[in-house]
Amino acid sequence: MDMELAKQLFTEEALDLLNVMESSLLGIESGETTVEQEIDAIFRAAHTIKGSAGLFGFDAIVGFTHSVESVLEQVRAGSITLDAPLCELLLDCHKQMSTMIDVISGGPDCVDIEMGARLITALNDYLAPKATILPPPEEPAIPALNDAWGIQIAYGIDVFRDGMDPASQISYLCKLGSLEAITPKFHWPENFDPESCYLNLSLVLVTDANKQTIEDVFEFIHESSEIHIQAPLKITEQIKAIPQQIDKLGEVLLEAGAVTKRELNQALEQQKTQHDKAVGELLVAQGVVHSSVVEEAVNRQAHQEHRRPSDYQVLKVEARKLDQLIKLIGELVTSGATNEMLIQQVNNEELTEAFSSISSLIEQIRDSALSLRMVQIGESFSRLKRIVRDVSRELNKEVELVIKGAETELDKSMVEKLSDPLMHLIRNALDHGIEPVDIRSYRGKPAAGLLQLNAYHEAGAVVIEIKDDGAGLDPEKIHQKAIDKGLISTDTSLSKEDIFKLIFSAGFSTAAQVTNLSGRGVGMDVVKRNIEELRGQILIDSELGKGTCFKIRLPLTLAIIDGFEVSVGNNHFVLPVNMIYECIEFNQAELVKDRDYLNLRGEVLRNPLMIYK
Repeated sequence: MDMELAKQLFTEEALDLLNVMESSLLGIESGETTVEQEIDAIFRAAHTIKGSAGLFGFDAIVGFTHSVESVLEQVRAGSITLDAPLCELLLDCHKQMSTMIDVISGGPDCVDIEMGARLITALNDYLAPKATILPPPEEPAIPALNDAWGIQIAYGIDVFRDGMDPASQISYLCKLGSLEAITPKFHWPENFDPESCYLNLSLVLVTDANKQTIEDVFEFIHESSEIHIQAPLKITEQIKAIPQQIDKLGEVLLEAGAVTKRELNQALEQQKTQHDKAVGELLVAQGVVHSSVVEEAVNRQAHQEHRRPSDYQVLKVEARKLDQLIKLIGELVTSGATNEMLIQQVNNEELTEAFSSISSLIEQIRDSALSLRMVQIGESFSRLKRIVRDVSRELNKEVELVIKGAETELDKSMVEKLSDPLMHLIRNALDHGIEPVDIRSYRGKPAAGLLQLNAYHEAGAVVIEIKDDGAGLDPEKIHQKAIDKGLISTDTSLSKEDIFKLIFSAGFSTAAQVTNLSGRGVGMDVVKRNIEELRGQILIDSELGKGTCFKIRLPLTLAIIDGFEVSVGNNHFVLPVNMIYECIEFNQAELVKDRDYLNLRGEVLRNPLMIYK
């Protein structure tokens, strides 16, 4: 294989893995996902990048990524907690890795070596042994047995008053199997009460009953007492036999019988207040499952993520080859249309019918080929999460990002060209639109500003909305600024919509001061130009004090567009089908003379553009 091509494949794969890494870290930081769900994907990304970089001799990438991988390995093992500061550090490392890979692909000329050194030092601080060794988390003193259930009961003080008898529970357990050991422990207080219960029990039970059946024995004392039931270690064999469709850790443990639904729900509720704790950690801390059982379930989960269904395969194809295919199909469609016109002139019914089948197949080939270029716009939206996070922190603003319609599909080339316009609109919304916390509170708004990204299909096109609940645009201020800059005269009267369009003028800005984010009047004119190059349009809807919405409307693809041919005199024109609202048929006599309008279902249609004869 050509070495340059191999390096190109490496950079493409590395950037894809870095996108996965960034998305996972942002999900953990925002609370959308848990460390348990994402740590394997993050570790795999770093590990794969390090291994691939080593093949090409990119020692700097190998060395830096090794430090990142070492910390992630400790997080997987549970030795290090992935808290907010570590998440912030890993995101900074992600940015450094992205820059290092961009240099290889012809991006920046150099990497910030000092920044890399500081990050490695910070990572090593997590790996260095601490002067003070903290004791490990305490697990309830339940024996870890291979073939028996360990049960520990701390009876509540009011058990006797509630009519419960520990002896009857022990008797019932004997019916389920064999009680191999009963170890009582008493805690006598100074003010002993004969009607109170001061009993703790440790039991070893050998039974074929499942955990739910054992837990039901203590159903009436759950609220007043503490019961911990640990499954035998041999239950790990059942974990290995669980179907592939079950992949979440809690569901795996539940299916294997290591935990009950009540215990799992209790751990999930606890996790809502302890975001840095994994479900497995909480279950072990509660004493409901042994750590080795959880470790087996985690290993199975990681193994399952590496596997793909046998019918799921991905084939990477160069964009150049795909473009050539689309071009040839376009020529095929054009030739087919030409032949169809010739066949109509021959007026041969059998030939017409045969060619209609060919035309149908050509349309199917065209649609299938075009679908190869379609990708979900969520890929671009995901990249904007990092921008929103970093910029909002830099501006010291609280911002909630809501993404809708990420599954909406658009031509890949258009998605790539949309990245810069979307980024600029997002940065403007954060800098100019959403107000600081104190101003929002004064205006009666929530402290956290709301920024929405929405995509949906509408009449053969894709609409993308960037909406915020910030200060909105001030028409009077924009109008006056345009006069000051000489863009319009003082006596020019403009509608609200036309005034908003002035912000797309080159060099136009209403910012009071220039910052490193905006204020120089450079960008909005480029945004409009880029969108128009994609045959799209951008509209603005804003209300002062309530927010602004930028609406971008784009065609689904630039490759092949269905057209509608019309003629005016001797001139022929082709209009995009998705831009035609309705075709009407009328008589020349119906056109009212000297009025230039039509009666369309009782409504006036002025200045008709198309007259069919």
